[in-house]
Amino acid sequence: MNAATVLQARYRHLHSPDPAQEPALAQSLAKGPAGVALWHIERALTGADGWEPVETWLAVATRAEVTAADSACLTYGAPALAFVLHAAGADGQDRYRAARDQLDAATAALAHRRVAAAHARIRRGEAPAFAEYDLLHGLTGIGVHLLHHSPGDDALAAVLSYLVALTRPLAVDGETLPGWWCAHDPHRRYTPGGHANFGMAHGITGPLALLAQALRRGAVVEGQREAIATVTAWFDRWQQRGDRSLWWPETITREEAASGRPHVTGPGRPSWCYGTPGITRALQLAAIATADTGRQQAAENALAACLSDERQLAQLTDAGVCHGTGGLFQTVWRAAQDARTPVLGAAARRLAETLTGQHSFEDTAFLEGAAGQALAQATAFHDRAPASRWDACLLID
Repeated sequence: MNAATVLQARYRHLHSPDPAQEPALAQSLAKGPAGVALWHIERALTGADGWEPVETWLAVATRAEVTAADSACLTYGAPALAFVLHAAGADGQDRYRAARDQLDAATAALAHRRVAAAHARIRRGEAPAFAEYDLLHGLTGIGVHLLHHSPGDDALAAVLSYLVALTRPLAVDGETLPGWWCAHDPHRRYTPGGHANFGMAHGITGPLALLAQALRRGAVVEGQREAIATVTAWFDRWQQRGDRSLWWPETITREEAASGRPHVTGPGRPSWCYGTPGITRALQLAAIATADTGRQQAAENALAACLSDERQLAQLTDAGVCHGTGGLFQTVWRAAQDARTPVLGAAARRLAETLTGQHSFEDTAFLEGAAGQALAQATAFHDRAPASRWDACLLID
């Protein structure tokens, strides 16, 4: 059987929506039908299937009024559906134009509102919640959509300028902290001291990757290069040297910041969302955007060392996109396309063999379920960039 037939058979449970699925999740790119629609869009664009399954899943995703409330983000509501509809037109065909234009306008307006609220918070001298700026729920995620689909819009410039402001020091309770220092702990519980988050999903890695991707694509605002330098210097400061590879903590507390050392003594799982792969891909992108070949080589070496450490790889327990083999593979595959050496390409091929042999999730979700796993496996089987560019939402493309 060819790869398309194998994937069709393996993911039969993605063919029809579950009528009992929670209605509140319909517009969720991470957990609901909107995310599953990406899988069917990829198949339709590559000729593996028709557009009928796409219509079916989009109908479920939009059965309620699409929200553009201030809580909407890349993974939920208007920005999420806008991202999906643009993916459906990645081949240049003008599909879903009327709905897409409405969602784009709602997303741009949302970006301006959320940027205004964020600047007001900065003026008050308060620490942010990571949902203000992060990739999954914050302005970085909204910026991803704008960069790919409305790069000349003033909404993107507003988001980038906000991210520049986010990198400036912030005085909190008489202490100077990085502007992205969160007022809560990693579980969103407000506690004295808060934390700094290093992850691609919820931390400063996401803003770094977006600032770098925007610079690389010619979307530039005042202070953007300086902001990139500030964040890369932060990663230089917190880089830890293990016996086999470099690594970074997932988070640090105020106490750890004061001591200059994290409490953890070794690397966590090598995932897209929080681990070395996501961080090194962002550092690689920043180096490419600023033409720093030495830093690019250092980032690629750190990723290659992580991938050669079986103790780290053994921490992966599933094939999901968020924190499993699917996300790891897709990140490494993208990094390999830009790499200065063939080492990462060889690592991607080894990971492809592992990923394509893994069994599918029963859960249909994109981030932590079968839809994302299927999309990553399609890249692994075909060894080519996704036709839908679905992995743009991971900030690794």
